[in-house]
Amino acid sequence: MKKALIHDWYTVYGGAERCVESFNNIWDDFDHFSLIDNLSQKHRDIILKGKPTKNTFIQKLPFGKTKYRSYLPLFPLAIEELDLTGYDLVISSSSSVAKGVLTRPNQLHISYVYSPVRYAWDLYSQYIKEAKLDKGIKGFFARYFLFKLRLWDYSTANRPDYYIAISNYVAKRIKKIYNKESIVIYPPVDTDSFTLTTNTSDYYITCSRMVPYKKIDLIVEAFSKTNKKLIVVGDGPDYKKIKKLAASNVDLKGYVEKEEMQKLIKQARAFIFAAEEDFGIAPIEAQACGVPVIAYGKGGALETINGTFPSENMISETETGIFFDNQNVHSLIEALSYFEKNESLFNKEIIRKNAEQFSIKRFENEFKETVERLYNNWKEKE
Repeated sequence: MKKALIHDWYTVYGGAERCVESFNNIWDDFDHFSLIDNLSQKHRDIILKGKPTKNTFIQKLPFGKTKYRSYLPLFPLAIEELDLTGYDLVISSSSSVAKGVLTRPNQLHISYVYSPVRYAWDLYSQYIKEAKLDKGIKGFFARYFLFKLRLWDYSTANRPDYYIAISNYVAKRIKKIYNKESIVIYPPVDTDSFTLTTNTSDYYITCSRMVPYKKIDLIVEAFSKTNKKLIVVGDGPDYKKIKKLAASNVDLKGYVEKEEMQKLIKQARAFIFAAEEDFGIAPIEAQACGVPVIAYGKGGALETINGTFPSENMISETETGIFFDNQNVHSLIEALSYFEKNESLFNKEIIRKNAEQFSIKRFENEFKETVERLYNNWKEKE
């Protein structure tokens, strides 16, 4: 079975790239394709086991490796340029356009979807506003190109033979946008690296890249209205803006190495998570340390945290977190108060056990079994 793996782009070692790393742990004979490849050698060795990628013409355009998002209108043309003729199995790893790669009837195409193109669909209005593209000639062209991207994206819905979604939340969005059913396989989380500890210090923690949808500004603003200590790990475009919101009880650490981050998470009273994520790795890493999570009660968090809302008043020792209803300061502070009243009920070993169901080993076994089953069923129908 000759296999091809196509990923949107290789620029960082993020959550999607951890999935690609696992794909290469399962099968070591992929040929790799992507829009662009700007990986460091260190990350190439980890994700792709040192293998090269075949890329599109965007790679050769001015600043194509770093400013590739500026070429968004060309993404559909570029992805269709890739020649995957001759491969029996094509796996697309997609949060943008990879699922739209062209294949033939005698090729099985399975798409592992992190999200339909969010800035073209459900985050369209938010993206336009945050990029200040809701007015003027630049805004007109941005809206036009995103409109064209939606048309293309919908037209490619039948190109994958099977969809695998990273969560039920994403599966529902695939159904709504493409009218396609999905198998759900949760992504791999390195739960072995995040170990349980019984030591707890008097602070809360959040770890994230500082971009608008992560809502780190909301977390910092909420804690700045209390006397509770918060440690914030991470940097990004919103760092300066968030720093201005921080009171003296909020400690912005910026970027820290993985080992230091793990140490800080392990000793926290709880991990704070305010984003509406498709899945969300960070809350699971915190739970792997036995640390409860206080999270916004929408999206993937509802699938990875055994939580309760303050209004339910039904917390038990099986819980691994607390949810808050709305992405606002009042709702988060209410959840914090509820957590502190019930903090003694949380069991670190139960929290750790919940995280273990998302392990790397579980993902690799489940993904391998599913792909091989789909391939065998498909061959029988030929």
